[in-house]
Amino acid sequence: MRLGLPQCGNFAICLPGFKRIFVAAFLCPLAVLFACRHEPELAQGQPAQPLRVESSSFANGGSIPAGNTCDGADISPALKWSVPPAGTRSIAIVMHDPDALFDFTHWIVFNIPPGIQSLPEGASEQGGMPQGSSEGVNDFNEPKYGGPCPPGSKPHHYVLHVYALDLRLNLLEGASRKQLDPAISGHILAGGEITGTYRRSHR
Repeated sequence: MRLGLPQCGNFAICLPGFKRIFVAAFLCPLAVLFACRHEPELAQGQPAQPLRVESSSFANGGSIPAGNTCDGADISPALKWSVPPAGTRSIAIVMHDPDALFDFTHWIVFNIPPGIQSLPEGASEQGGMPQGSSEGVNDFNEPKYGGPCPPGSKPHHYVLHVYALDLRLNLLEGASRKQLDPAISGHILAGGEITGTYRRSHR
């Protein structure tokens, strides 16, 4: 059962408005060196356990509403997951686009208390994150949710991973995916995911 993150993806992406212009010219040389990410491992001696992940914002495999993207309000989707296994000390969330040229991270959340099993829609933008949790910096270089904004006319897939970890992470607010991946590796007790798609309309 795959609980980890894809190993490589994309920095060439269109950012919303004038802020999210193509950053490939600047970032792609760096991406070649640093964008490959190794799949985090399960906690030592632990069997793979699933978490059921759902969203009231979109169905698994369905289209992500414009309101959760750069073409709308760009608010984080609602998430709900099943009860984590015994020994869980924190929950982490990663949202990324595996269809981009280099794996593009849209959202990082970590140190969610283990008793929390859901996030409301817009939690990242509206102060609705659980007390004690932190958000990392996404590949838009923003410490919050950054919604789908794929270049071109083809749909991209956006995967939201939820991980139950056997520790609280010793990471600062604004940690990057490069810091998160090794920090959770070997500490995953359970994991699950939900995938949505999005394609921008021609303008």
